[in-house]
Amino acid sequence: MTDGVFMDPKSPDEPTAEVTPLPVPATAPADPERWTHDHRPSIRSRALSQALYLGLRPFIHRVPGHAAGLRAARSTVDAASLLMRAGQRARVLPLVDPRVETGTDAPPVVGEWVVSRSPAGASTSRGAILYLHGGGYVVCSPRTHRPITSRLAVETGLPVLAPHYRMAPEHPFPAPLEDALAAYRWLLDRGVPASGIVLAGDSAGGHLAASLTGEIMRTGLPRPAGTVLFSPWVDLTCELSTQEQRVARDPYISAYAARRLARVVVGPTGFDDPRLALLACPWADAPPFLVQVGGAEVLRPEAEALADVLDRADVDCELQVWTGQMHVFQILNRVLPEASAAMSEAARFVTRVTRTEPVAASAVA
Repeated sequence: MTDGVFMDPKSPDEPTAEVTPLPVPATAPADPERWTHDHRPSIRSRALSQALYLGLRPFIHRVPGHAAGLRAARSTVDAASLLMRAGQRARVLPLVDPRVETGTDAPPVVGEWVVSRSPAGASTSRGAILYLHGGGYVVCSPRTHRPITSRLAVETGLPVLAPHYRMAPEHPFPAPLEDALAAYRWLLDRGVPASGIVLAGDSAGGHLAASLTGEIMRTGLPRPAGTVLFSPWVDLTCELSTQEQRVARDPYISAYAARRLARVVVGPTGFDDPRLALLACPWADAPPFLVQVGGAEVLRPEAEALADVLDRADVDCELQVWTGQMHVFQILNRVLPEASAAMSEAARFVTRVTRTEPVAASAVA
């Protein structure tokens, strides 16, 4: 990848906690494309979930639904993200490409590449992972999600492109989708074959990755190799998650707060844009999907509903429910054994759909 402007920040290596992987899957399911990892959550997982439930969730439940409060939250998260590193075996290459060569109004592609430092982790085939970060379409950035992107880069051997996309309230939907589509076109324009590209995202980024998959199909662009969704926010109307809120003890996400955010995300046009409605999307001929969701989170019914829709469309869809796990637990893969195992499952899926060589577990960051 020589286009754009790359700068290596040369950040120092940081130590990584030792994590003992769990067996995956824990039981042999009747349907190999749907299984529940039914191990009792680890001590670390239970302790962290309890701490978040008592300490952070009360604030998230009261997240403001107005522009000033959301901008303040974004500034706080951005400041905290300065402490994020890519890990010992990955490095970050910032990317800025104004795309002046297109001669059109195509938006610039700004973000970062996350690549493996190890020659053993470099894929012999051309490809890339396009990762879209979560954060309710209002906060977070590629930097906040480096624990996920660096793990994907090291374990799959593929470079991970994590673009900045415009966020609400300044830029309601479909602005994020337009930026994600621009990043996908950018990869294609630079010779990365669609058969080597995997779309991925978590939470709102999971919604965006799935919406991007549908938009690629609608616009006739070459189909990507697959789509990976971590705890996707499937239904922005929040009907299913609000129902689940009555019985689930989600340690992190509040369906009521998500519903307030959704009104900001969709802007004045409301929920009428069909690109928002993943459960009504015509998914025939879509690429393979991997959907991972925590068993304790209120978004679990949404992930299951999306898997049902994909199954009815005869799409290759793997649904994994991780018992007792919280929203986007994969970001804690350096700490939680369940998160480490889930990331290895994601790498296995990427390897399968792109037909790349797997990377040895000893090379994982």
